[in-house]
Amino acid sequence: MAARGLPELDVARVQRWCASRAPEHVRHEIRVECDVAARHLTICECRPPWREDFGPDWTRFPIARLHYTKTSGLWALYWRDRNLKYHRYDRLKPSPQVQDLLDYLDSHADPIFWG
Repeated sequence: MAARGLPELDVARVQRWCASRAPEHVRHEIRVECDVAARHLTICECRPPWREDFGPDWTRFPIARLHYTKTSGLWALYWRDRNLKYHRYDRLKPSPQVQDLLDYLDSHADPIFWG
């Protein structure tokens, strides 16, 4: 287990998946990154500043949250509403394999995540 309680291999898998979302030649325009917390990973779409008066920081738009339950060893997918609150995504069952959640996000089966 990672120091934060998440399986290290799963965290690394999600980070690699995020890094592969945008080809190298467009990473100055868009990136997909993973924020690591104690019990979940948040996948964010990142964009560079588009106005000087907004400062130099990139914009971070949360796409999905992958929540890990240590007692069951299951990963669950969560979606974000307009108020930045996360809700369990009930169209996909929790899985012991985080790759199942990533594959679902890759499939673009529901526009709630990628628009």
